[in-house]
This record gives sequence, structure tokens and C-alpha cells, in this order.
Amino acid sequence: MVIVDREVLRTYIADDGFQVPPLTELLAGTDVLPDPAISPVVEGEPVRHRLVATYFDTVDLRLTSAGLTLRRRTGGEDAGWHLKAPAGPGACSEVRLPRGRGTRTVPVPLQKMVWAQSLGSALRPVAEIVTDRTVRRLVDVTGRVLAEVADDRVTARRLLPTDGQGDAAGAATSWRGIEVELGTSGDDVLSELDARLRGRGLSQAPSASELAQVLDLTPGNEEGRATRRTLTVDSPAGDVLLAHLRDQVQQVRAYDLPVRVDAPDAVHKMRVATRRLRSALTTFRPLVDADVAGRLRDELKWLAGELGAARDAEVMRDRVRTAVETEADVVDSRPVAAVADAELGQAYRTAHDRVLAELDGERYHDLLIALDRLVTAPPWTERAARRAGRTLPRQVARSHAKVRKIVAKAESTPAGAEREELLHDARKAAKRSRYAGESVSGVFGEDAIRFAAAMEDVQEALGEHQDSVLTRERLRALARHTSSTEAAFLYGRLHALEEAGAGESQRHFDAAWKAAGRKRLHRWLR
Repeated sequence: MVIVDREVLRTYIADDGFQVPPLTELLAGTDVLPDPAISPVVEGEPVRHRLVATYFDTVDLRLTSAGLTLRRRTGGEDAGWHLKAPAGPGACSEVRLPRGRGTRTVPVPLQKMVWAQSLGSALRPVAEIVTDRTVRRLVDVTGRVLAEVADDRVTARRLLPTDGQGDAAGAATSWRGIEVELGTSGDDVLSELDARLRGRGLSQAPSASELAQVLDLTPGNEEGRATRRTLTVDSPAGDVLLAHLRDQVQQVRAYDLPVRVDAPDAVHKMRVATRRLRSALTTFRPLVDADVAGRLRDELKWLAGELGAARDAEVMRDRVRTAVETEADVVDSRPVAAVADAELGQAYRTAHDRVLAELDGERYHDLLIALDRLVTAPPWTERAARRAGRTLPRQVARSHAKVRKIVAKAESTPAGAEREELLHDARKAAKRSRYAGESVSGVFGEDAIRFAAAMEDVQEALGEHQDSVLTRERLRALARHTSSTEAAFLYGRLHALEEAGAGESQRHFDAAWKAAGRKRLHRWLR
């Protein structure tokens, strides 16, 4: 059984002489704990564990470099396989599986979850860390843990492959660490503990990952990391494009795991990265081998489509739910809410399950390998060697010209299905133009940033319109199939409101399109 959890913690380095004070003493005089007269808080008895963890990675440490930590640990209250990934400042998501019998073979579900980083390379032991841990917890009268402080005595060894079977252990390193983890309390408890511990002489650990310390991948040690030189208008156009492509490939791979565990907004962000890649290969096609770029565009379109089905279902569910809640004072919305949540929620789950199946498939794996090849051995044409300042603005200008052409055709087309389709095409073209400006903003600065912002306004205004069109279609379908007269009435009201909102979105678009046409936004494109 796979368990997904989120941890919020802070780690510190301590010397042997440091004494961990009682937690209630650390927080004495603060207002971050519940009123003791209502809900007393006490420190439980210290609990001691001996933890033995073997860490796994590829030979070239691809998982660790991507911020992932994969281990098998014995001892403690959560013995088993753990996969940790960053989940915001000071937080991580953890996937846990039972320990099982195998000690050197990573379970298949975890192999799938890290494939986007390993690209199928073997996962082998890279370090062993033994921790003698003493845990102190703040608990309330119900037994809920508000926060815990772990005092760790750590001994770690790096494991290196040998010519034969097994691994050779490097020299042992030892340190003492203090780890503060948030329980059911608010962030203010963690912040207060952090301030008090720092006030008593503790300093933050150079990395929250013990493995990073063992492998010497802590901040400041850049060995093995690619260094990027500063890019300018005089740099080769290919170098500027490559920096952008690398960022987007990294985003696709980084959001693979969050999509798998259904993290909020993960599908959307992975989809955006695939679209940015496809847009860059379209906008700057003269710089990239046509056959390679064509195949990649097709495969990225496929992946974006798979992700799009899940994302569209998620957006529709949330949009209808919000609309229903807004109308709660007009009619009893509970029957509608139940129907909408059941139907639209199931549509999202079905689409998300399909995405997960595709992420484990050969087609997706081949795409990841092709993207890795794109950024490690770029298939440039001769034009990629030309100056960025002369080559790239022309391609951005052409992307904007395509938007103008589609908008002009839409404006001359009567209201109806054809015009709606043209506005949808204009939205996609505006998005490509925005992405084009953003992709070169590191070199062209404020000129590119302002241009991209203007195109984003156009895209969002057209997006409002398109979302309204799709929502109205969905509401009509819901009204036709519901067995509740009350629900059908409310769906009709929501449809009318969406129809009225369509006029407002048209006004937003008109204003955004006029602003995007200002000459000063386009001077750098000449």
C-alpha cells in the first residue's frame, strides 16, 4: 500500500555540548500554543530509536541532483521504503511503502515514480546512514502531536560500486543534528521553535537532506553541476534557446512525481511545460533540425493532450462547484452540488488514471529520452550559431504576426461556431507568442517581459471566453441528463450567467488586444 504524506520541518547542526531544553520551556511566554486552561499541552516521554537507512540512486546521482531521496529504512515508527520530494520551502512530500524482503531491489512502484529522473538507469545503494534518534513531542490532552524535536547522532558512509559483487564503503563521517517537525499545529509553532533554538546557538543545516551531506552535494559545492555562462544579445541564438529548453525539460521531469501523487496544480504545471517546449520548437524552428523538432512537437502535443483531459476535467469540476456555491442563496444547491461533484469528480479521476497509465508507458519513456537528448546534444542548424540579437526577435515577431492574422479573421466573421473556433485559435497563438517573449527575456530584458505580459493579458481574456463556452456546453449536458427539476433549473440559471459573462470577456479581450498593439511593445522586434 502506497502512503503519501507531507512533512514540514527544519534541520540544524549541533555540537556535542548542546542540551535540548524542555519544549514547553522553549515556548514559554509565547501565544502560539492553545490556552492551557482549555487544552493543556505537555511534553511526552522521550522515545529512542536506532534507524538504519540505505539510500538508492543512479551511479551519477540523478535522483539526488533532482532533489529526490529514495531509501529503505529499518527501525523507528515508519520503517519501510521512503521516497521524498521537495514540496515548497521547508517542506517535502513523502511516499512510503512497506519494507518487504528485498534489501537491494527498489520496489517497482517506486522505480516508476522516479523513472523521469533515472531514465531507466539502474538504482543501486549509494550511502548508508545510521541514526541514534531521541524524539521529544509536544502533545495536547487528546494525544495529538503538535510538534516534535528529534536529536540525532548520525554516522554515514558513502557506498561505491566495486568490480565484483557488492559495494565498497567509504570513510565514515559523523555529526549531530536537530530536526524540528511540524505536527498538527500551525506554522507559528515551528517559527517560534526555530527562533528559540537559533537563539540558543543552533545554526541551520547546510541541507535538509542527510544524503546530500554524505554525497557532498550541499550548497557551495558545485562539483558535477552544469555552470551557465551569462547570455547576451551577442551570444549564439542556439545557446539562448538551449537555456530555455533545459528549463522546460527539467519542469516536465520535476512534475512527473507530483502528477503521480495527484498534488494540487501538478497536472497543470506539467502541461504548461510541455506546451512551452512545443511552442519553442515551433517559434524557433529555423534553429533546430526539422525532423527532430517535428517528431518532438508531435509527441509533446500527444502528452499535452493526455494531461489536458485531466486538467480540463479538474477546471470544469471546480468552476461548476464555485458557480453552484454562488447560487446557494437562490435555490437549495445541495442536490446539484452532489450531482456535479459525483459526475465531474469521476470524470477527473478517470482522466487522471489514464494519465498515470501513459506515464508508465513506452511512448512517454521514449519522449523523456528524446528530450534528454535534445538538451544534451542539441540538433542545431547553421542559424543557431548566429547572434541572438539578430535572429531571435524576428522569430518572436513572426509569432505575433500570426496572432494578428487570426484575430483579424475572427473580427470579420459573424458570431457563431466558426468565430468561436477562430477565437480559440487566437488564444493558442497568443499563448505561443507570450511564451516566445518569455523564453528570450533573460537576454532582451524588460522589452521582452513587457511584450510577454501584454500577450498574456490577451491570452487570459480569450481564455475567459473559451472557459465560458466549455462551461455552457457542460451545463447544457448536465441539465439534459439530471433527474432533478430543481437541479435543471439551477443549471439553467448558471448557463444564463455564463452567457452574460461572455460579453464581459469580450470587452476584456478588446481592451487587452488594443494594449498589446502599442508600438513601444514591438520596437525590439525590428
